[in-house]
Parts: sequence; structure tokens; C-alpha cells
Amino acid sequence: MRENGPKREVTARTVKVLVHHREDRGMSLEPFASRCVRAGEVHELVTTTQGDTTSGSRIDKVGFLGFVEIDCAGVIDRGDEVWIGTKLIGTVLGFDSCHFPNHYNVLIHAKRTISGEDISLKPEKEVRFRGQW
Repeated sequence: MRENGPKREVTARTVKVLVHHREDRGMSLEPFASRCVRAGEVHELVTTTQGDTTSGSRIDKVGFLGFVEIDCAGVIDRGDEVWIGTKLIGTVLGFDSCHFPNHYNVLIHAKRTISGEDISLKPEKEVRFRGQW
């Protein structure tokens, strides 16, 4: 059964850059493959090399990119490409809600854990979540 069709690209802007890495973070992957986001919401972007999408998977090895403000409402799905400017960072692995309702941690599967500092991320940089249709 086909479930998903085309969707709009979700865009955001960085509002705060983070510069640290952790090997023992202990995030827990939510069972949801997608989350709706509203304009103006702020969410945290976190990279990981861990690829298990099983609900409840523990995510320890992470790099923190920073916080982004959503430009327009949309849906972020597992598997969406995450672009910062013209650089592909990785794909959405899932979500951790340890800080919800304040914000979600959007977990991004990447070849290596990277922080905002590692890619010279600056405030106001455009971030795009692009579906694969």
C-alpha cells in the first residue's frame, strides 16, 4: 500500500549553534516516522552514525549542530534529506522527545557525527528538509 505522496520542503533557519559531541547521550528513538512542525517552532538538530530505526533504540554517539526555527508548517519524515546551505548533512533517522514539548531532537543519520563548529555553522543559515519523491 502506498501511503506517502509529494510534500512541500520544510525550511528553517539556525538560531543557535552547538559545538559539542557525546558518546553517551542516551537519547531514545520515538516510534514515529514523521512529525508535523509549525512555523516559528524551534527544534534541535543532532547528528549520529547510529542507524537503527527500531522504536526505543538508544542513541549515544552524537554531534550537536544547533537549534533551528521552522519557516513554514510542514511534515518532517524519516529519510528526508537534511541540507544546510548547499551541503547534504544526512537523512532524518527519527526523533527524540526528551525535551518535548519544548522541542524535539531531530536525529540525522550521517557518515560521521558533526557539530555546528565542525561545519562552521552560523546563525541564520538556511536548513532544508527535503523528501524523496
